[in-house]
Amino acid sequence: MIGHLARITDVSFSPDGKLIASSSYDKTIRLWDVGTGRLISSLVGHMDGVSSVAFSPDEQLIASSSYDHTIRLWDKGGKLVMTLLGHQGAVNSVSFSPDGQILASASEDGTIKLWSRNGGLLKTLTGHQGAVNSVSFSPDTQQILVSVGEDGTVKLWSRNGEPIATLIGHQGAVNSVSFSPDGKTITTIGNDNTIRNWSRDGRLLESTRK
Repeated sequence: MIGHLARITDVSFSPDGKLIASSSYDKTIRLWDVGTGRLISSLVGHMDGVSSVAFSPDEQLIASSSYDHTIRLWDKGGKLVMTLLGHQGAVNSVSFSPDGQILASASEDGTIKLWSRNGGLLKTLTGHQGAVNSVSFSPDTQQILVSVGEDGTVKLWSRNGEPIATLIGHQGAVNSVSFSPDGKTITTIGNDNTIRNWSRDGRLLESTRK
């Protein structure tokens, strides 16, 4: 799949597996057909590079985050639905809750924001000492949110933004986080060249050096 004019920052499958959304420093999001590799559409509107992209579980919305400090919501046809404003720095990551009703965003401003599906700001989460690099909701019904940041910590939050635990182990910034499909394991990648697997209760299960 060739078409972006600059570095690709993120890719995301649609829930039905038929589409891939990709984001890039070229300020666009592109939608691709998985079966053929054909470019379906280019989503244009961000004023700076796009850092992250995510499909809503019902596939009706695509969320993108950008270094232009905004989050944008698009319909599945590629039309811009709304722009979310509130972060005071680049937005690094977005993640939908499993029911699609909450969107979490992580920013260089050190905060995580929770947004309703219609774009209303629900809550601002603070606790990281520095930029927040990535957020991810667990795929199960408990809907735990996990965040990682430049401060080297991994933080767990309830769906409503209440702090649950802080996991410490990385020696340096933590760049990315993801849940396993069953929601039981959290995987993090850090600047210390390690990949770490954690249990939901905060136990370090495995550490592998890259």
